[in-house]
Amino acid sequence: MAKSNVGAAFSGQTSAEILKAIIHAESEGVPAVWLTTGAGADAMIVFASAAAVTQRVRMGTAIVPTFPRHPVVVAQQAADIAQIAPGRFTLGVGPSHAPAMEPRLGIPYVRPLEHVREFVTITKGLLRGEQVDFEGSRYKVHAKLPYGADVPVITSALRAASFELAGEIADGAVTWLCPAQYIRNVALAAMDRGAAKAGRKRPRLVAHAFLALTTEAAALERGVQDSLSHYPKLHNYQEMFVAAGLPEAREAKWTARMVDAAVIHGDDASCRKKLDEFLAVSGADEIILSVMPIGANRLESVHRGLRWIGAL
Repeated sequence: MAKSNVGAAFSGQTSAEILKAIIHAESEGVPAVWLTTGAGADAMIVFASAAAVTQRVRMGTAIVPTFPRHPVVVAQQAADIAQIAPGRFTLGVGPSHAPAMEPRLGIPYVRPLEHVREFVTITKGLLRGEQVDFEGSRYKVHAKLPYGADVPVITSALRAASFELAGEIADGAVTWLCPAQYIRNVALAAMDRGAAKAGRKRPRLVAHAFLALTTEAAALERGVQDSLSHYPKLHNYQEMFVAAGLPEAREAKWTARMVDAAVIHGDDASCRKKLDEFLAVSGADEIILSVMPIGANRLESVHRGLRWIGAL
């Protein structure tokens, strides 16, 4: 059976490069592409451009940080993208992390789950076309968009409390580097608790892993260092890996077991087997595969990853 629930994520030096990669991904049959918004290209702007030059590929943000942006502005952007590409856009938002917000932007990283709750409440109301009159601890909004849009709003989740919040208020959760067993044992249970609070069924869970199509240990090690070196240094990721049964994460560096849990790697056949196992063990509804550049020709390695995903 073809896998329509496997999407691709990638990065590039410029927004023009990423736009070309999205067009290339669609031509390879990749069903969905996901972008984050950090220090590089702005995902909302890139997807607005991609919406006009693609026809089938679904697009999603994983994620747009909430602290630097106002929910009315993000809702406007999401509605506009959906007008150009109806039914093809998912808005993923989240608080990001203190090291990304405070030193770089000077924004105090305070009560992030409260911040996300208010942000999502406002954004979802606006996208439904409602008049939003909201008086909260973080936002005071009295606004209505000229038109609503059918845009699912999902939230980033790493620890149990954020998964529970997603289950309660969002249209889904999106993980980042969470091992399959952690998703099954921690994430889904927390989402079920949140959904029960709201009296509804659990919304979808979008898992995430990196994809490295290589059998060379040195190439894999270099790819992990180039793409992922900072994650074990972040406290929240350390504690997530510890909860996943990988206590060595507190050493603030990647180990072989951590790589095996978060990176699907090997030749084509073994990667397909590992992907199937990840989906089966985790119970995730969808998965994003971040294509890891490997080897001397990084662009070709990304294209190879997109072909591999499209061939699924």
